[in-house]
Amino acid sequence: MNQKIHPVYKGLQKPLIYKNFKGKYIYYAVASVIGGILAGGLVGAFTNMILGCICILIIMSGGMFYTISKQRKGLFDKTYHKGIFIYPNKFRHEKRKQEYL
Repeated sequence: MNQKIHPVYKGLQKPLIYKNFKGKYIYYAVASVIGGILAGGLVGAFTNMILGCICILIIMSGGMFYTISKQRKGLFDKTYHKGIFIYPNKFRHEKRKQEYL
């Protein structure tokens, strides 16, 4: 009787990936799709269907481009500073006068 062992992933041991989007960027992509559909539907209902379709394409493609560009930079917003930094000394060194009597 040989038992098969299957790996079980619990919690965040294995990252969530869907169609090349990882983690929180999945929600950004879904939000850009839903936002594009809603905005395009409203524009199409009040003005012109062709204008609504153009609005859908612009909002969805812009949102996806933004999401992909943010994902390439990393999961967290990082600030990169270029240059040389000199930190001041936190301790004061007082020169004491020693009196010899």
